[in-house]
Amino acid sequence: MSQLRTVQVLGGGAGSSAHVSSLAAGLVARGVQVTVCAPAGSCREHGLPATGARFVAVPRRSDPTAVAALRTACTGADIVHAHGLHAAVRAAIALSGRGIPLVVTWHTRAHADGARGRLLRLLERRAARAAAIVLGTSWELVDRARRRGARDARLAPAAIPASRFPDAPDDGKARAELGAVGRPLLVSVAQHGHETLLDAARGWRALDPVPLLAVAGEGPRAGALRRRIAAEGLPVVLAGGPEDIGGLLAAADIAVLSGRGEAGPLLAQEALRLGIPLVAARADGLPELVGDAAELVPYGDAEALSGAVVRLLGDPARREQLAGSGRERAAGWPTEDDTIAHVLSVYDELAQPLTAARG
Repeated sequence: MSQLRTVQVLGGGAGSSAHVSSLAAGLVARGVQVTVCAPAGSCREHGLPATGARFVAVPRRSDPTAVAALRTACTGADIVHAHGLHAAVRAAIALSGRGIPLVVTWHTRAHADGARGRLLRLLERRAARAAAIVLGTSWELVDRARRRGARDARLAPAAIPASRFPDAPDDGKARAELGAVGRPLLVSVAQHGHETLLDAARGWRALDPVPLLAVAGEGPRAGALRRRIAAEGLPVVLAGGPEDIGGLLAAADIAVLSGRGEAGPLLAQEALRLGIPLVAARADGLPELVGDAAELVPYGDAEALSGAVVRLLGDPARREQLAGSGRERAAGWPTEDDTIAHVLSVYDELAQPLTAARG
């Protein structure tokens, strides 16, 4: 049997990037030829050189030049696997009329109202209907794909790489570098809806000692975050990119999620696996992911978010309970090997008819 050839199309989100790095390494180790198409700069940022996959820089756009580059990269592929909505739409356009099966993984959903919301729904329909199989990381996403016309939508939880978790973190050093010695350390990630997080941080200034909130995730929201932090004198620091989340969490007292986006479920998974108590907004399938192993509050409710954090800081027994519940829940999640084996079974299912036709 000839070597299976796959192309992974990546949009650049933190959760999907971590998943693709893990998936590419696992597939290469199992004899699959892997090409990763992603925006320039993603190669080193997400550890792709170490996976053994071929990397092709493709702009994060759907203009003719970007689509042509992706179409060329997909030539000769047996399976193309797109991760995220916009990557899926670009792949669907590039594969039009070529007969190459498209697998799409939805890691999270985009949120918008008005004209942009209507456009996103159109893109979701395009992506769902173009895919031979849609894999959703939560039942919420699976149901959404089915509503958008997916022929075949399945649950496929995505494990995150174990390499993101420090083996023996120096908690004291990390806290000292952040300025969190002798005060609680809260860790979050930049997301849509960060205004709620900063509103909550205003309430924490009344505590003694004042907790420090470290927010990971440099990106388009960093400028707005910095401006508001400086203007209001908030006890908040920006602390690196998404790749730094594991190290930050290892030093944290509480993880906090207020918004929406790919980085949220990723932080939630890492927090529970590390036994860090989590306070999170009910968004992006998080209730399904964490169950009763976290404190959940309504999305957009800064008062509820602030209150939940304050209560946890004053209740060591509850923090210990959540830490244990989180580790227990995380132990039941699929491993990287489980995730790779499941994806490979999907590829084999789609490749068999192609092999028979060629024979």
